[in-house]
Amino acid sequence: MIEPISFSLNGEPVSAALRADTTVLEYLRLHAALRGTKEGCAEGDCGACSVLVRKPGEERFQPANACIMLLAQVHGGALVTVEGLAAQDHVVQKVLAENGSSQCGFCTPGIVAALAGLLDANKDPSESDIHDGLAGNLCRCTGYRPIVEAAHKAAKSAPPALPHAAVENGGKVTGHDQSQALHPSTLEELFEMRAAHPHHVLLGGGTDSALDVAHARSRWPVIINTAGVEELRGFKERAGDLIIGGAASWADILPHLARHWPSFAKLVRRFGSVQIRAMGTVAGNIATASPIGDGAPSLIALGAEIHLAGPEGERSLPLEEFFLDYRQTVLDEDEIIRAIRVPLPRPGEDFRVYKVSKRYDQDISTVCGAFAFRHEDNRLSHVRIAYGGMAATPLRCVEVETVLEGQALTQTTLSAARSAVKSTFTPLSDMRGSADYRARVASNLLDRLAAELAGETVEVMAL
Repeated sequence: MIEPISFSLNGEPVSAALRADTTVLEYLRLHAALRGTKEGCAEGDCGACSVLVRKPGEERFQPANACIMLLAQVHGGALVTVEGLAAQDHVVQKVLAENGSSQCGFCTPGIVAALAGLLDANKDPSESDIHDGLAGNLCRCTGYRPIVEAAHKAAKSAPPALPHAAVENGGKVTGHDQSQALHPSTLEELFEMRAAHPHHVLLGGGTDSALDVAHARSRWPVIINTAGVEELRGFKERAGDLIIGGAASWADILPHLARHWPSFAKLVRRFGSVQIRAMGTVAGNIATASPIGDGAPSLIALGAEIHLAGPEGERSLPLEEFFLDYRQTVLDEDEIIRAIRVPLPRPGEDFRVYKVSKRYDQDISTVCGAFAFRHEDNRLSHVRIAYGGMAATPLRCVEVETVLEGQALTQTTLSAARSAVKSTFTPLSDMRGSADYRARVASNLLDRLAAELAGETVEVMAL
């Protein structure tokens, strides 16, 4: 039996007997008549559609993009829109109005949601925290100075707790007869559902795959939602490893990345806004097998191992062996990514990752280079290097590793390493950069690494 999708909306329990692949934005504007939430890009880039979501089984609200979030994903959870914040007379709305922090107002509801979510999680945000919290919200007319000022003022107040109501989350099949969502809670249930519905959508965060739905290019009659599968949830540090579950989001693991690999954490903040990080999963970023996906190069350089599971059992392999060709992987049709294991850094180990893109925040890489190594007595050892944007897949660069292993980063060594980069890769030309440009950038990132290790670089942050 197909049950309605049930969740809390602005503190009130609701049930929606609608298609499971209805976007949350479509539901809010067309069905709930809550039109404060706007559609700007329908791609999760502009933030005009931002709402606050508390996912099933979690206690915190996070900003998320309603345009690429499906109704199936909020079953058993909670949503708060700008109307719900207005009903609370929320301090963020007050200070934005008092500070002249909007002009046309189209983007303002999303900014209100993003800042309310920031203050709910962080009672005393720094300037950097505020900029990070706003990085997924584009404002084309006001400028960010009065918005940031308002955020500081709002932080001096005590915002009320975000409204939510208890809802039942017992339905395993929800939605509509034309589009239903299946909600397994164990791996066994997941495999049973996949066997009964082969070739249907396996939904993690949906920040990439749901674009087709948002742009009305496709409809999904059956969705298997992995968010509630106990074996895939969360992450843990164990025996010198960080184990990232197949349904763990970037927001889940970001504090751990910041503690162990600050450069990786900075990269994550750049390629995913708070809205994207809240929903997007690490496993999903890998499974799309995009040659310009930013997560894979870093994980490959760090020596990550991927754990796959299917009805017949489990297997593990180094992450660099997971990718076969453009958008092709070793994943069998009935397999899923159960976890990613990343060795935690040992004393003396270092890691740097550099991304070159046309826009600083929330843009696709032209080239991404990741470097893991030990740096002792001015020499590199245990070198692992991976690049994105340089081939049909994210690729480990063994030839460059061999050149650098045991060597100081002299001009002679760097020249040999640059030559190895050029001989290893045959990049493509596209709208983000020519093949020659990519080859030059990939080589220049070696010089950037050498300069940084020598203390010759100055970090510049675009605010």
